[in-house]
Amino acid sequence: MKLLSNSKIWAVVVIMVSGLVYVGSCTRDNDFTVPVQLTKPFVPNRGNAVLLPGNMTAGNASEWKLDKVHSSALWSGAYIGAAGLLTGRFNQFGMHDVVDAEMINYVTTGQPLKDTSWSFYESDPSKIHINGYVQINQSNTGEPGRDGGCNISNLGTTAIVAGTQNLTVTNLAKIKSTKVEFDPNSNGYIVTLDLTWKGLLAQPLTKSIIGKLSYVPRSTPTGMTYDVFGLQLTFQFNKSDFGITSTSIGDKIGIECNMNFNNK
Repeated sequence: MKLLSNSKIWAVVVIMVSGLVYVGSCTRDNDFTVPVQLTKPFVPNRGNAVLLPGNMTAGNASEWKLDKVHSSALWSGAYIGAAGLLTGRFNQFGMHDVVDAEMINYVTTGQPLKDTSWSFYESDPSKIHINGYVQINQSNTGEPGRDGGCNISNLGTTAIVAGTQNLTVTNLAKIKSTKVEFDPNSNGYIVTLDLTWKGLLAQPLTKSIIGKLSYVPRSTPTGMTYDVFGLQLTFQFNKSDFGITSTSIGDKIGIECNMNFNNK
């Protein structure tokens, strides 16, 4: 058998070494591959604002007052069998922890109770608390036939009496925060709430629900000598839990509370 010439042997060696180098380089490339990060983790940007109601004394800039005229308590629900929503607002609402002794009729056109049952600590959610209420018969869809008719009977309440704020058990829905935590995906907060309402039940029922709270930072309106800030609370509840049935609106009812404050 004829032996390979030196030149051929050398060519074979070069080919083998080149292959090993190529394989080795590919292996090292794979070892050091860094995966592409498609979504960056959220980085919160919160301040240290501390905002409290105090006694709501006019002229005291350290005591924050609910600006009800520029606030709102809105509701919405799916119109069954259609793509649109049924919507409305509550004309009368407040931020007070209404205890049993206060659940009466008040002869007044203004706020029957002080809107002082809240606190906001931007960097310490454990100190945040929110209480609020709406008067059920003050639901306003913009359609008088519904608001003064079927909504009164379907929601288990009574008609509006002019000049009276009705905070009785049959006309009051209340929320009370039990825990507030940072939202890991936004600058906002996750709120655990107790929702208490009688609806069509024999007695009021309290259900624990989860909501989201957003803070609109304190600022000075152009040309004004006072500051403002806002809180927005959103949550959902199931109307059937409170004995409410309807052929018009779905079970899930969304609530959006837009509360604006000033320190006039």
